[in-house]
Amino acid sequence: MDIVTGAISNLIPKLGELLTEEFKLHKGVKKNIEDLGKELESMNAALIKIGEVPREQLDSQDKLWADEVRELSYVIEDVVDKFLVQVDGIKSDDNNNKFKGLMKRTTELLKKVKHKHGIAHAIKDIQEQLQKVADRRDRNKVFVPHPTRTIAIDPCLRALYAEATELVGIYGKRDQGLMRLLSMEGDDASNKRLKKVSIVGFGGLGKTTLARAVYEKIKGDFDCRAFVPVGQNPDMKKVLRDILIDLGNPHSDLAMLDANQLIKKLHEFLENKRYLVIIDDIWDEKLWEGINFAFSNRNNLGSRLITTTRIVSVSNSCCSSDGDSVYQMEPLSVDDSRMLFYKRIFPDENACINEFEQVSRDILKKCGGVPLAIITIASALAGDQKMKPKCEWDILLRSLGSGLTEDNSLEEMRRILSFSYSNLPSNLKTCLLYLCVYPEDSMISRDKLIWKWVAEGFVHHENQGNSLYLLGLNYFNQLINRSMIQPIYNYSGEAYACRVHDMVLDLICNLSNEAKFVNLLDGTGNSMSSQSNCRRLSLQKRNEDHQARPFTDIKSMSRVRSITIFPSAIEVMPSLSRFDVLRVLDLSRCNLGENSSMQLNLKGVGHLTHLRYLGLEGTNISKLPAEIGKLQFLEVLDLENNHNLKELPSTVCNFRRLIYLNLVGCQVVPPVGVLQNLTSIEVLSGILVSLNIIAQELGNLKRLRELNILFNDGSLDLYEGFVKSLCNLHHIESLIIGCNSRETSSFELMDLLGERWVPPVHFREFVSSMPSQLSALRGWIKRDPSHLSNLSELILTSVKEVQQDDVVIIGALSSLRRLCIKSTYQTQRLLVIPADGFRCIVGFHLDCGSATQILFEPGALPRAESVVISLGVRVAKEDGNRGFDLGLQGNLLSLRRDVFVSIYCGGARVGEAKEAEAAVRRALDAHPSHPPIYFEMRPHIAKGAHDDDLCEERRRTDF
Repeated sequence: MDIVTGAISNLIPKLGELLTEEFKLHKGVKKNIEDLGKELESMNAALIKIGEVPREQLDSQDKLWADEVRELSYVIEDVVDKFLVQVDGIKSDDNNNKFKGLMKRTTELLKKVKHKHGIAHAIKDIQEQLQKVADRRDRNKVFVPHPTRTIAIDPCLRALYAEATELVGIYGKRDQGLMRLLSMEGDDASNKRLKKVSIVGFGGLGKTTLARAVYEKIKGDFDCRAFVPVGQNPDMKKVLRDILIDLGNPHSDLAMLDANQLIKKLHEFLENKRYLVIIDDIWDEKLWEGINFAFSNRNNLGSRLITTTRIVSVSNSCCSSDGDSVYQMEPLSVDDSRMLFYKRIFPDENACINEFEQVSRDILKKCGGVPLAIITIASALAGDQKMKPKCEWDILLRSLGSGLTEDNSLEEMRRILSFSYSNLPSNLKTCLLYLCVYPEDSMISRDKLIWKWVAEGFVHHENQGNSLYLLGLNYFNQLINRSMIQPIYNYSGEAYACRVHDMVLDLICNLSNEAKFVNLLDGTGNSMSSQSNCRRLSLQKRNEDHQARPFTDIKSMSRVRSITIFPSAIEVMPSLSRFDVLRVLDLSRCNLGENSSMQLNLKGVGHLTHLRYLGLEGTNISKLPAEIGKLQFLEVLDLENNHNLKELPSTVCNFRRLIYLNLVGCQVVPPVGVLQNLTSIEVLSGILVSLNIIAQELGNLKRLRELNILFNDGSLDLYEGFVKSLCNLHHIESLIIGCNSRETSSFELMDLLGERWVPPVHFREFVSSMPSQLSALRGWIKRDPSHLSNLSELILTSVKEVQQDDVVIIGALSSLRRLCIKSTYQTQRLLVIPADGFRCIVGFHLDCGSATQILFEPGALPRAESVVISLGVRVAKEDGNRGFDLGLQGNLLSLRRDVFVSIYCGGARVGEAKEAEAAVRRALDAHPSHPPIYFEMRPHIAKGAHDDDLCEERRRTDF
């Protein structure tokens, strides 16, 4: 499905499928289908040409024709899909029928269907409708302005999107302006009182970026901290809940409290704490008044409260007390604007090719020093290894109008963003517009977004056999490269999620509304329409004045293909029986449990025979209905974090098209015989295995790329069956293993992995939370180190011992970006991190307890952005002249995120532990990036300790 070509790109191969011998269609019907296919190919080419032109430049007749054809393509696909589902149902119901019997029943089915269900009648009717549309538009001869050539960006290129701490000009703004207003200097009274600062400026100036930079800089000085986005249509209770949760008070009863009770709880929680709270993107003075009540109890501990807003009156309201300050956000200087622009386009960020100097200056003048505009335009002009020719820079310059000023910022920013949108390939336009189903300021999971794109039909095979997920990942990376979405990185430098800037969201919501792409219910009262052609629904927030369900005005739910419901709107969800062609149903984090006020009945889910994506993450369900097995086209089933779910119905064996199954956080042991039928599965997460026969079934999953498995016991027989299966999985990229019992030992499993299994060369991630040795890793490297050449993530949270040889071996892994090792028993008293190892490490975590000292050689970890280490006080003192010098001073020069130090005090005096902390602080105080430092005092190492949560949350956060 495509915002430019509708369903045509999916439909053409489906029409080809109807022409195969399997369906035995009448010769005349086949001829009509062939003609229809050719007509659609012609229309597809015309629609692509139209899609390359900004909508405001399109002739109104072209626009009308394109809308009619797109709408008709959805109708055609629905007809074809219904026919294919019925035929596929016959094939699924009787596996004993021979081919002739199947053909006979298919022929009988075609004879029985009448009117809209008869494929022959439907094709003829469709051709007549197409003829009428074509007559109105002169048979597809569309004349459009010559468009700018589509930008080609390498999909594998990692985004050059500016990090908050790298954005030019940010250090000056932070240190010279905002930090001065937050200063602790002055007499004792002013030093300790609550200070409020409001950052104000129009959209795209970088208010959130600046607030985030300050937050990261000073958060370590406070007992608790919170960074909470608000947006245009906030819910007061949700904002207060988010503040409490971010501060570290995630009680399960928060959802039951009203605003006054939440304010009272905030008062109580903050009473004796020094806190830092940032409320981002406030639009309403009344909302601020409510939030402000929660912070009226000034405890005189030096707390700080920062707000950001576009509206001057709101900023003044936020800073109405003596000592509060308004910080007026200014555009970037000419020099900083030029540096940011050049950094995105030219190999040398300080150099510009002569012929581009004048047009660069003119474009930057139009951008008015607004970072969002500069980055977006620069990304549109950057190409794959070479930038766009100068003539296209000139075209862009002429399209930018009068340029950005504070008075016309919204209109001109839309023009700039619209230019970048128009230059996207049609598939990326569709994927970008789909992001309007998410509320403002949402953190959007990369993987779940890609799987929804796949289910919607936005991702198309380039070559048969390619993983649709990997193609979707390329789409995601391209949107980052073009600065249309903002990546959220983990400590490995991987973009595991994204956000949409509110101005980009404003643009795509307007485009979506114009194209009738998504219908929103977002609490504003004016988003839902009564259109009969509603295709996608996003229910974000129930309107306060809705006494009944808001769908009574919509003429038909039968054409809806996708529905995404957020928790605050679950009560207005229509009955599942009203959806005939639904492909995506996402109810993530909606409470569907037995104790919920919304008793949503999933028993009707078997009616949704077209369903590709079923998202039930965190819905508190305890059982799936057996009729779920009727979903023969299901590709994605997300059941993550349903802790009461203990079993799957045996009918899941029908999911032969299932690609993704997520059971992380459940306690599900699959029925015997189920796994071996999931022959299309690529991602299998959170599966609980206790029988050898189930472990052996895994060997049938030939397409499996990612496996996350928990063992219920540690028998040698079970481990052998698992390793035997693993040897058949030649596409495996990620392996995560754990145990459900803390008594289970996995030494035998690690030995078997090292002896009998060689990871494929594309193996990139290995995670284990089981008590183990490093035998497997040593075995792989000894047999063939080239098979670990792409290993980028290694997490072992319960290792018996780490020796110096292990450090050298692991440090030689050329692609390793994230390392986390926790040792439960050590005999070696000193581990040296060498300067010639770990050259690509971004996140480094090594905890060896109280018996070992860690020492960094000069030049060690040159790219590490975050470090987590242990320091044994007693061994450091006993080893003489090095003491608490870990080699940190003048080292690890890429540190920009947090530094965590676990100080093991066993056998040491209190004063020595304090001395150790002071020594580490002194070493890092001189670091140019001044990374936040956190200490944890521990009496001794906990032998046999596990860290299952680390494995479970590894993608979302970090150490």
